[in-house]
Formats: sequence, structure tokens, C-alpha cells
Amino acid sequence: MWGLKKVYYRIYQFVMGLGMKLIPWIEPTIIDGKDSIKKLSEVIKGKGIKSVLVVTDPGLMSLNLPESLFAALNAAGIKYSLYDKVQPNPTIDNIEAALKIYKANNCQAIIAFGGGSPMDCAKATGARVARPNRPVTGMRGLFKVILPAFKMGSLVPPPLFAIPTTAGTGSETTIAAVVSDSQTHEKYPITDPVIRPRYAVLDPLLTVGLPPHITATTGIDALTHAVESYIGKFYNSRDTRHKAVLAVEIIFKNVEKAFKNGKDLEARGQMLLAAYYGGYSFTRGGVGYIHGIGHNLGGMYGVPHGLAMSVVMPYVLEWYGDVVYKSLAELADVAGVSKSGMSQSEKAKAFIQALKELNKRLNIPNKFDCIKDADIPTIAERALIECNPTYPVPKIMSKEDCMAVIKSLKA
Repeated sequence: MWGLKKVYYRIYQFVMGLGMKLIPWIEPTIIDGKDSIKKLSEVIKGKGIKSVLVVTDPGLMSLNLPESLFAALNAAGIKYSLYDKVQPNPTIDNIEAALKIYKANNCQAIIAFGGGSPMDCAKATGARVARPNRPVTGMRGLFKVILPAFKMGSLVPPPLFAIPTTAGTGSETTIAAVVSDSQTHEKYPITDPVIRPRYAVLDPLLTVGLPPHITATTGIDALTHAVESYIGKFYNSRDTRHKAVLAVEIIFKNVEKAFKNGKDLEARGQMLLAAYYGGYSFTRGGVGYIHGIGHNLGGMYGVPHGLAMSVVMPYVLEWYGDVVYKSLAELADVAGVSKSGMSQSEKAKAFIQALKELNKRLNIPNKFDCIKDADIPTIAERALIECNPTYPVPKIMSKEDCMAVIKSLKA
């Protein structure tokens, strides 16, 4: 039975890979550089949009970080309504509250301001605008926003303008929104090309005030996106693999610079670009068990996404073993962690070791003290429901395999 399941998973992924070639991959327009946030209001005004919903979180509001955006919108005569209660792992309640404000103020577009959580909330809110009779739970998985158009009309989500304040999630270019269900403690993605942002504003000034630990974990999160998409099967294109390589190279050169000196605008700008490339690559190339396990550690215990990805990545790469040696050896060369004369397996292992050492230098732990033995079967089961058969992983995990990896993460 297990053998048949694995065959089914691979057939599903192969067919999905063929389907990927038929999807119209419309990329966000990038507005970048110092003070680029000020250019956004003119773009919005030029589209005839007069009222927008700004989605952000309490932490950014307490730092007054959105003030430059509010000032620019006011100067352009654009009315904005605010939803600023997004939680670190945005919940269905967050999405419904944002939707209520959007409707009450007759908004025409959404601006996501922040890290992955505000962006995920904004994307899902836009999906709810387009599908008012479809609950968030009904949009879980692939193409559950666009497919109902055949039955419910051709309404599309409102334009989404994404302004990242962390260099990590790549959500400003992805077709996914990760949602948490506060009732079941599940965390799962909504994946659909129609929720992809139309514009991405990459302003390094917005990341200058990030605490070092956020700089670190979001930076490694971006690296995870690049690595998982690069080693995946079936879905990748030459372009996405190239973007993944660029992301790996940029991150290894710049993440420690940004970590040590938050005011280094060159490093900050490079990390925003790397996060974008990482998001670009996994939007088509997909992710894998690092994300499946990490998402469900977040859902079960509230572990921040970037931290979960950072800690989980080396363990899953080691579990994959020799099936990823060729790809990891190539990334080792790009990252500058291989040496002349090394074999393919030695380069791959050097890359994994470099990840561990980089985490250590960035003060990222190598274990979790929150994992409870009794929860491991549930976490594994939920992770595999998320991953199989959709994620184009290089090697397929059984529940026992997944439980063993999770157990190795336990402090």
C-alpha cells in the first residue's frame, strides 16, 4: 500500500509539473531602492484607486513604521482604513476582521505592510473579497480561489500591494498565504495564482530597525525557500533555479552583515532582493518537508515561521541523504563553502555543515524545547497531509520517518 501511495504522489507531482507550464505567471512589478515607499502612492493614484485597506501588525504600529506610508497616502489624497491586529501566525479571525473593515469602508485595494504574517492575512482577505460565500477553510490547498470562478462568477481579488519590512518570507511575490486555525491549532497554506501581489516595494529603510534575531531568522527563511525549491522535482524551471542560486549566493554574502550592522543599507537592500528571489523560486518550484514540519510546529506551539525554518532545515536535508547531494554540492559551490578536490557528497555535507555554523553565528538555536512527545504523531500527520502529494520533495517521507525527524528536533 505504501509503495502505491508513493507512485501516486509522483504521478500527481509530474502532472502538476506539466500544469505549471500552462499557468500565466504574472510577476509583481518591483519598486525598489531607498525611500521607494513614497513612490507607491502615485502608482495607486494612477490606477484610479481612492480607498485602500492597510493590513499590518501591532508591533510595527508600536514602532510607528507605517507612518511614512500613511503620510504618502494622505499626500496623494488616498483614503486608507487600517487593520493592525494581525498575529504572528495570522488566524481565520484576523482575516474575517480585516474583511469586515474592507467592506465597511468600500475599499478598492489592499496594502500589506510587514512581514509574512500581514501579507498572508492580506492575501487571504483579498480571496474572501473575491469569494464572499466561500470560508477560509474552503480555500485550503491548491487553486481553491480561482476554481470556484466557474460556478460563482469571474470576480478576482482586489489589487494587492506588498511592502515587506523583513527580508525573508518572499510573500511579496508568492501565490501562497499561510493561515492558522485557532480552534484546531492547524496551520496550512492557501495557494492560488490570483492572490499574488501586483506590486512589491523593496525599501531597505524599512528593515533598518529590525532586531538582529529577526534579521537572522527571516534571512535563513529566505535561504530555506531557495534551497527547497532548488532541490525539488518536476516543478522547477530554468528561471526559478537561477533565481534560487542568486538567492543563496546573496544570502551567504550579506545576512551576517545585516545581522551585525542593521544600518548597512547595501546589505539590507541585497537581503530584500534575495528574499524576493527566494519567493520567486519557490512560487513555482515549491517547497518540501522543511516547510511542512515547520508550519505545524508553528501551528501547534506558535513557533515563529522564520525560526522554525531555520532550525528544521539542516535536519531535513540530512534525512534526504544522497538523493540531494548533487543539488547541495552545486549550492555549496555557489555559497563558497566547498573546497577544491571535494567529492560531490563532501560538498553536500559541507553545505549542511555551513548552514549549522551560520545558524550558530546568528544565535539561532539547533533544537526546540517546546516539543512534547505526545504531540509528535499529530505534528507528523498534519505535516504529511500538507506535503503529500502536492510538494515536489526529492524523497518521500512516511509517518515514521517524519516522526523521527521531529523527535530529533526536540531538546
